[in-house]
Amino acid sequence: MKIGIVCYPTFGGSGVVATELGKALSKQGHHIHFITYSQPTRLDFLSPNLFYHEVDIKSYPLFEHAPYELALASKMVNVVKYEKLDLLHVHYAIPHASAAYMAKQILKDQGIHIPVVTTLHGTDITLVGKDPSYEPVVTFSINHSDGVTAVSEDLKKDTLQHFQVRKHIEVIPNFIDLNRFKRQRKEHFKKAICPNDEKLIVHTSNFRKVKRVGDVIRVFHEVRKVIPVKLLLVGDGPERDRMERLCRELGTCEDVRFLGKLDAVEEVLSVADLFLMPSEKESFGLAALEAMACEVPLLSSDAGGIPELNVNGFSGFVCKVGDIDAMSNRALEILDDDNLPTFKKNALERAKDFDVTRVLPLYEDFYQKTIENSILTLSK
Repeated sequence: MKIGIVCYPTFGGSGVVATELGKALSKQGHHIHFITYSQPTRLDFLSPNLFYHEVDIKSYPLFEHAPYELALASKMVNVVKYEKLDLLHVHYAIPHASAAYMAKQILKDQGIHIPVVTTLHGTDITLVGKDPSYEPVVTFSINHSDGVTAVSEDLKKDTLQHFQVRKHIEVIPNFIDLNRFKRQRKEHFKKAICPNDEKLIVHTSNFRKVKRVGDVIRVFHEVRKVIPVKLLLVGDGPERDRMERLCRELGTCEDVRFLGKLDAVEEVLSVADLFLMPSEKESFGLAALEAMACEVPLLSSDAGGIPELNVNGFSGFVCKVGDIDAMSNRALEILDDDNLPTFKKNALERAKDFDVTRVLPLYEDFYQKTIENSILTLSK
């Protein structure tokens, strides 16, 4: 198949999933055309089946903000026409699904039919989509997609609860490339961070309030009272300054490192003993899956789709959002030398359920069904 993939080219989960999906599809012989305003962060290798089409966003004095959606729709039209695509797969509803609808109508006017699959990732529904100024467009775009997927059952439920959606939503979970995300021999790195064999806790996120990074630091503070432990915080965002102040207030700065954004996060995960994800909302938890693939147990909140990933008592533990005491006690239980090896083994076993080799066929089948159904609809 010739597939156009539209996504945000950033470190965010939707962009990462879209890029990794495209790369995996290209290895199966599909021709994948990425359409976005800059090269996706993880589009880091050359392949005869991978193509990148940059959306040129021109600035005009008339517009306070450049009309990205129009430029994107125009680029979709051109790529579909000249590359003879079989399907467009847009990730994140706003503005990609609405731009795809516009492109589809323009192409229809020219006698070209292109099916559109929209994948819902989380904040496009749970945060942005619920804004009254966007809700009508989100609802319309979902209902006029030829196929719709969501990354978790919880996100599907949330979508159906808050939007008047008539389309069937297929749940296809996020996935992991176990050839990339696996525990590496990085003993020298671990020794540099934990010179006295301290346990190592890791958290990665975009440092927004919804991620509750403060809970990570407070749990770490409680665990640190009982056992020698270090904390690595990977990522950056609006809450970072406040988190640095919190570390100073709690007196934990000497044992906490802020690493900023990292491309090779698997190298950090390879030396971790515990991954914390205390988010108040999380559609799936891709960062947690990456950690589990590197044999890192997960201590998480019970928010959103995380319990669909983290099996309580097996790959880690699930606690109520904001319950610092429970999380601290569970963290100590996981980090106990008698328990840690088992939790590490179980984390990897759970991650294998989301191996790309298992999830990729679900997307391929869904693409094929969507194309066939759209042809049947067209012939009626």
